[in-house]
Amino acid sequence: MKSMTGYGRGECTEAGFKITTELSSVNRKQSEITVYLPRELESLEPRVRNETNRRIARGRLNIKISLHAGDDTYAGRVQLNVPLAKAYARQFGKLAKALNLSDAVTLDLLARAPGVFRTEDEIADAEAFWPAVAQSLQQALAALLKMREREGAHLDRDLRQRVATMRKAAARIHRQAPAIVKRYQEQLRERIKNAGLGLPDATDERLLKEVVYFADRSDISEELTRLRSHFGQFDDCLKSKEPVGRTLDFLAQEMNREINAIGSKASDSAIGREVVALKAELEKFREQVQNVE
Repeated sequence: MKSMTGYGRGECTEAGFKITTELSSVNRKQSEITVYLPRELESLEPRVRNETNRRIARGRLNIKISLHAGDDTYAGRVQLNVPLAKAYARQFGKLAKALNLSDAVTLDLLARAPGVFRTEDEIADAEAFWPAVAQSLQQALAALLKMREREGAHLDRDLRQRVATMRKAAARIHRQAPAIVKRYQEQLRERIKNAGLGLPDATDERLLKEVVYFADRSDISEELTRLRSHFGQFDDCLKSKEPVGRTLDFLAQEMNREINAIGSKASDSAIGREVVALKAELEKFREQVQNVE
């Protein structure tokens, strides 16, 4: 079991360049990946996504990849487009004259104009950087997954405790269920007596029909069986090496359905208290499940 929360960082140096990858993930019902790449590496985004999707199944993940050059890396690789700079200077001069501006065309202005400085093709070739990007990405993913596993171990223990508590409450309901019909029969006889209608015999056909009808309407054996089945499926999830967050989401919904049915069918105060305890524990279970990948 893994958490969806984590952070990882990786680095790789190649031909005077350093690639840095940072990953951070938070809770999300589905998988959502956002990739931030420098302009020179934008074409690598599909490959970055594919590599990440192979390792991450759920959560909102931010990927930031940076390209850093050494002091002398770009020496001899940056080209100055002089004709383009001259064209910019002429056009800037015309624009200043047309707008009656006295500002002169400065070197700083020309240096920042698009295309005046450009890199050679080898710097712009993103594919040449892919091995280094892949290596830094794998390092970051390994660190992220390690943190997710540590967090997942804590979630595992907490969820086991929640289910153990719910199991005990369900077992108490199971023990109390047979007494519901007997208590209802006694309460029904008491109401008839208090109404001054005369106390019916225990074998009275009308009384027996009402009791049988109540017993059928308040039978919670199927709901308890399904609830125990959901607990068993939770145990299976703990043994799985695959992401189980979505499965646990579904199980929590089904547990809630059965607990609500038990509460509505079993009109009994003792069982009602157990249902309240079950709902409180299930809510804590559902909150934790939102953190599971």
